[in-house]
Amino acid sequence: MSKKVVIVGAGYAGIEAALTLNKKKKKDKIEITLIDKNPYHTLLTEIHEVAGNRVSEEAVRIPLRSIFKYTDVNLVLDEIKEFDLDNNTFRSEDNTYHYDYLILAMGSTPNFFGIPGLKEHAFTLWSFEDAVKIREHIKRTFILAEQEKDSEKRKRLLTFVVAGAGFTGVEMIGELAIWVKSLCKDHNIPRKDVRLVIVDMLPRILNTLNEKNAAKAHQYMEKKLGIEIMTSTKILEATDKGLVVEGGFIETATIIWAAGVRSTMDVENIDAEKLGGAKRLAVDEFGRTKHKNVYVAGDISGLLDENNKFYPAMVENAIQTGHGAAMNILNDIRGKEPQKIKVKMHGTMVSVGNYFAVSEILGRNLPVWLSIVMKFLVNIHYLWEITGFRGAAVYLYNEILDRRQRKNLVEKHYTTNMRAWWTTPLRLFLGGMWLYEGIKKVIEGWLKVPKLAEFPGMAADSQSAATGSALYITEVAETFSIKTGIINFILGTESKIVDGTAIDAVSFAKVELFHFGDFNLVPWFLRNVVLASDGLAMFFQVLVVILEVGIGLMLLGGALSFVASAISLGLLAMFVTSTGLYMDTW
Repeated sequence: MSKKVVIVGAGYAGIEAALTLNKKKKKDKIEITLIDKNPYHTLLTEIHEVAGNRVSEEAVRIPLRSIFKYTDVNLVLDEIKEFDLDNNTFRSEDNTYHYDYLILAMGSTPNFFGIPGLKEHAFTLWSFEDAVKIREHIKRTFILAEQEKDSEKRKRLLTFVVAGAGFTGVEMIGELAIWVKSLCKDHNIPRKDVRLVIVDMLPRILNTLNEKNAAKAHQYMEKKLGIEIMTSTKILEATDKGLVVEGGFIETATIIWAAGVRSTMDVENIDAEKLGGAKRLAVDEFGRTKHKNVYVAGDISGLLDENNKFYPAMVENAIQTGHGAAMNILNDIRGKEPQKIKVKMHGTMVSVGNYFAVSEILGRNLPVWLSIVMKFLVNIHYLWEITGFRGAAVYLYNEILDRRQRKNLVEKHYTTNMRAWWTTPLRLFLGGMWLYEGIKKVIEGWLKVPKLAEFPGMAADSQSAATGSALYITEVAETFSIKTGIINFILGTESKIVDGTAIDAVSFAKVELFHFGDFNLVPWFLRNVVLASDGLAMFFQVLVVILEVGIGLMLLGGALSFVASAISLGLLAMFVTSTGLYMDTW
């Protein structure tokens, strides 16, 4: 008979437990069920990016079906209200569930520490919904500030306070500081009018990092992002007008609480010992409660380390306790001894906006650029483990190509989205032609000897070149023209004449600029500048080859295509005003 293993909670711990059971069960008869109130898994470590409008909400919300598509895990959408662990049952509003083994992994919730007014007047950042709510509130705040006439009300609207200078608080204020630059530009608000404040009662920010990394982050936040940092400052109360702190009052319309978490309120309905102010559920070294078939994983687990302290509420703790609980259930089913769950913390990473990060990995302080790379790699590794290639690809797309915040010049070129599938054949054709022309010139010796004088049509109506048998004369006949002097448009035919007989003729279109009497601007420029010496001629013809090859590669690769197009237009303008565009090379 199959054993029913039920997991409540689809956070990091619950996902890991379900995947481990499915992968390791082998021939064991196990029925695995995962229950959550949401049909998706949230990347909680990245929700500050949604709140700060760096990425869309879909970037942090992963459908459970995409994670468990090729597994035997049963997914149930429900919200559990009551647990009866003595009778191996629990209930939602409409359903009753039975189990042989249970893993509780419901996660945590913000801890207000009894501070008056916080729950009513502060935003929290601990769920997908929280992040979206903060983002939309900030958008609305800037709209209201733009139209507000009262200076005091406007000042209050443009003051943003994050309470808590740990990982979540620092990452949130960092994202906001980057986003504010775009918001100010969009709403015609000077950046100096916006006040960004982070408050913490501890003597420094990022208290769990070493002092060197904390100081680096502190300096970057103050000097580069213009964030006001208030440490050793106790928060006393939150009101509808602002935040009361020791020594003063910060008038603001936006308080974001990020100063602590505790076990989800669901633990209040569970018959198990609660430990400490975080209300974690007491477990033994194997992850079991006093009910030996009930295991706890993640933020609500009261598993203690070798120093008799709780493991921090971090992803590594959640994943490793979820894995350990799943393996010990398999051990019990197989009649084996349980294994002690030991959590090994490999390091921490904190991003302050998308251009700065600090990290401590395996006891080493990594430089900023490597910290940013490591954060990407850790997320890619996790998503690869739970969703495969597609999840990692979607993450990179959102972080690199679809990022919403203000971008530098280079980023604007590779992150712009448009419905451009129909232009792809044209881009590839144009790129191929430019590359062909450049390579052809290399083969013809443009990088070795001067050849540019043969092309501008400087010797029209005179002896021009030698064929294999005789000299030919180039003769130009106009078939249609519109002449204003400033700009002349000419359609004509260029013929090669040998001994009075036309041996070749080709139609062309040409634009002349500033042609008055004997003065013609472009030929004058070519004679006196481009062809002034063999050295200059070589410089310009090598430049033409490099540009043609470069344009071809950029257009074929789809990289910096705007830059390539601009150069392409420049070269075409040069050709059409000098040699003209010939029918056979359009």
